Amino acid sequence: MTAASGAQAARTLPPWWAVLLVALAVIGVAFAVGRFTTFGAASATPGTDSPEAGFARDMQVHHGQAIELAMDIYRTTDSDDIRVLAYDIATSQSAQRGELYDWLVKWNLPQAGGPLMSWMADADTSHHHGTDAAASEDDAMAQMGMASADEVAAMRAATGTAADCQFLGLMIRHHRGALPMAQALLHLGSDPRALQVAQGVVDTQSAEIDLMTSLQQQLSCG
Repeated sequence: MTAASGAQAARTLPPWWAVLLVALAVIGVAFAVGRFTTFGAASATPGTDSPEAGFARDMQVHHGQAIELAMDIYRTTDSDDIRVLAYDIATSQSAQRGELYDWLVKWNLPQAGGPLMSWMADADTSHHHGTDAAASEDDAMAQMGMASADEVAAMRAATGTAADCQFLGLMIRHHRGALPMAQALLHLGSDPRALQVAQGVVDTQSAEIDLMTSLQQQLSCG
């Protein structure tokens, strides 16, 4: 997005959009500052079976699909609101996915680990979906709010408002799937930076769910 196109989008956004974008920008600054001030403050390095490592691995998978969907709709939408939202999701989650990857490198841990969400088994049931090691990968992906291959294909085949509405529906479900993972890390984890990132996921994605719900209403999505 060029500076000119960004400015044009900002001029066309309603006031509540501008307020939300400022709030998300503040969260982004806190995220960046925290990355360089709190990482490594924990007394012990997380191990490969730690909730921090599980969160880092699973959230990279989760963010990967959000980035893919956001870039798809960014290239095709005619809506300035959807384009700005998609750009923010793609850029913020790309940056966060890079940090999660870097955590595992710094901890000398493999990027792949046990079954998806198995690290959440000890979390309070109010903070996770109840996934256990016996659950299939498809079950875990569904509980994480991930879109199926057919759903992604349907969004890509759609055009105009129909595509925008499909994107919003998929992304709301996707964001809701991230919240229990972040809440589980807040319940189980101990690394200060990891806890800060988890809280940022809760705050940012909750705000974006509210925004996307409002956009659905504006577009009269079914």
